[in-house]
Amino acid sequence: MKKLIVCLLAVCVAGLVFAQAQDKSLGAPDATILGADSANFALREVSIDLFEREGSWNVKMSSDYGVITGRFFEGGPDPEAKSPIATAGEEEISDKRTYGVKVEFFRRGINSFFITPSQPLAIDGVAKTLSVWVAGRNQNHTLTVLVRDFFGNNFELYMGSLAFTGWKQLVAAVPPSPDGKRGIVQDSAYFNSRPGLSVVGFRIDCDPESAFGTYYIYFDDLRAISDMYAFENRDPFDIADNW
Repeated sequence: MKKLIVCLLAVCVAGLVFAQAQDKSLGAPDATILGADSANFALREVSIDLFEREGSWNVKMSSDYGVITGRFFEGGPDPEAKSPIATAGEEEISDKRTYGVKVEFFRRGINSFFITPSQPLAIDGVAKTLSVWVAGRNQNHTLTVLVRDFFGNNFELYMGSLAFTGWKQLVAAVPPSPDGKRGIVQDSAYFNSRPGLSVVGFRIDCDPESAFGTYYIYFDDLRAISDMYAFENRDPFDIADNW
């Protein structure tokens, strides 16, 4: 009987450890374990957009459900909470503004609204994760990032719930293609001069119970963790296939 109790306790402890490991991996996607060739990774944090330039982002939603407005503001998340990103010259990038979105709902309903760049934002290397800082207003809406792969196919990556207050970094893992033909394809041996993945916008799906009144949301610091191995180990004397 004692041996049985000891065995049951051991199984329970192992289950708790496994559950904690699963929760940790689900809460924060680890770029180092996405894909089978992690030994060949040269992972770098890459800045995609800092939401600094006027006219670089647009907003839209169905006029049947409300009115949407977007504009830039001074401010952003705590600088100490963000890891710095330097340019090629090791100079710090200016990051003083954020992009705010205001939605005035006409009535409750199942609806969505979009935040899109003026042109698709190409990502250097092979992206493993995408992240963006968001200031939520504790509503049960959800955020999805919209991406376009190497062959122009569109995909959606769920980033998380907006049921929080203040600034929070939301992260989405980019699943690797199993064979270079299916799923999100980011590179090809036949067309190596084009970028692999581009961000084409964000979609916010509204919770019908919370989609009334006025809703505010703010964005800052869109980044990716990318594998730069192929770029950093390219033969400098190789000939570009662009003729």
